[in-house]
Amino acid sequence: MTLRCPYCDERYRVAVDLSAGSQSYIEDCQVCCQPMNLQLTVTNGGEFACLNAERIDR
Repeated sequence: MTLRCPYCDERYRVAVDLSAGSQSYIEDCQVCCQPMNLQLTVTNGGEFACLNAERIDR
């Protein structure tokens, strides 16, 4: 899955675990090391719906 950092605007790949369902967690950007809130949405059928990254300082 490709993600764009809300701080430095760089794109990089992240692995997501769909088996746990929809979830929210904090992960540091692999490029600038800033913490961001990742929100993973999974459908009732266990399929990927979307992944959003938000700045924590907002």
